Amino acid sequence: MDNPQPRVEECVLPAIILVRPQMGENIGAAARAMLNFGLDRMRVVAPRDGWPNPKAVAMASGAGRVLDQAGVFETLPEAIGDCDYVFATTARGRELAKPVLSPERAMEQARALSAAGRRVAILFGPERAGLENDDIARANAIITVPVNPEFFSLNLAQSVLLVAYEWRRQGGEVDHQVLANTEFASAIEVEKLADHYEAELERAGFFFPQTKAAGMKLVLRNMWTRLGLTRADVQRLHGILRQLLRARG
Repeated sequence: MDNPQPRVEECVLPAIILVRPQMGENIGAAARAMLNFGLDRMRVVAPRDGWPNPKAVAMASGAGRVLDQAGVFETLPEAIGDCDYVFATTARGRELAKPVLSPERAMEQARALSAAGRRVAILFGPERAGLENDDIARANAIITVPVNPEFFSLNLAQSVLLVAYEWRRQGGEVDHQVLANTEFASAIEVEKLADHYEAELERAGFFFPQTKAAGMKLVLRNMWTRLGLTRADVQRLHGILRQLLRARG
């Protein structure tokens, strides 16, 4: 019976290609990093310990489907044969005349290429020494992470995670600032809070002298709207004022 040919998946998303990976645990961890950021197209070139790898499956922990559908290839040219543009991740290889990009700029380009229907691959080298120059020569561009030059070695899964994160971020899928578990107060709720405080401050003689009262009220109104209050904040501030008034008798 003929041996089945390696399955070649379409590169709608970038193909993450692990070249001659050595440890199954690192392959599994790379699969987890990929799926964390929405990538599931893994290709493995000449894994040292063969395939499938039980240690990779154990480490994948929930990302097993990335391994299940991974393409396995004997050589790098076979693995990238159907791809239109290839990035190589390395801290070396600058002697080759190729563009050297940060992960941010590289994934910006990868997004544009994919949107234009071109198939993209990203190469990651073996754990001990990374990609060789023969591997890098087959890439169109180099990705280099701006790490500490005195200690530039990155774990395989860490490298995959950095690039996968940038891919997702470039797609506008990352909220750069959020306030968790919040329901912001409506304009009318803030207005009623301002009315409550203004009425009690008026009763307490806060707006003095009378010639400055209008300006003081305007400043307070502006303060309430500037604070970005949640509904819980508004209720709490109403409660504080009521308790203070109650304590005064």
